[in-house]
Amino acid sequence: MNKLIALMIIIGIGLIAFKISRTNNWSFAERTENTTLSDQERYNKAFNRVKSLVENKKKYNEEIAFLLDMRRPSGRNRFFVVDLQNNRILDQGLVAHGSGSETGKAGQLHFSNTENSYATSLGMYSIGPSYNGHFGKAYKLYGLEDSNSNAYSRNIVLHKYNSMPYDEQVASICLSQGCPMVNVKFYERLQAVIDPSPKQIILTIYY
Repeated sequence: MNKLIALMIIIGIGLIAFKISRTNNWSFAERTENTTLSDQERYNKAFNRVKSLVENKKKYNEEIAFLLDMRRPSGRNRFFVVDLQNNRILDQGLVAHGSGSETGKAGQLHFSNTENSYATSLGMYSIGPSYNGHFGKAYKLYGLEDSNSNAYSRNIVLHKYNSMPYDEQVASICLSQGCPMVNVKFYERLQAVIDPSPKQIILTIYY
């Protein structure tokens, strides 16, 4: 009887340790605190939406898309360059969200399509032509959904920023004024994908 009780205690401790271990790890396929869907489930949902769009509207690039998961902490890679034909992540990097998306609560963001909100807008965008602005070369973004329909008038663009870190880190990174803002080195790789594309590339921001 005593052996049985001891065995049950050991199993119970092991299960608790396993649960704690899983809670403290953030891998691409695991569920995490404050998350309804796992990283993988969110990715799959966003991937399928983009895939459906480009298959039905041939003016968009059917090979490559950019998927941005704003549920992941800003210090983790959450900008994914995706091969749509083979469902593979080709590249990834850090991306900032808008200062207006901050809620003061860890892991919780607010999103808005409103002028001067400085918030990130969720939804699918098409990447438009480049231009030279305050941050150098940047790309216009056209919102394709009600949730981001004001992107062009809000001057929401894909741009680089010198103070953006390149490597993943524990701390939160700097904030933008609503734009998807990336590191200079990562931006160079993105423009090497965007510029030769014969069709507009889809960028989607999801949460």
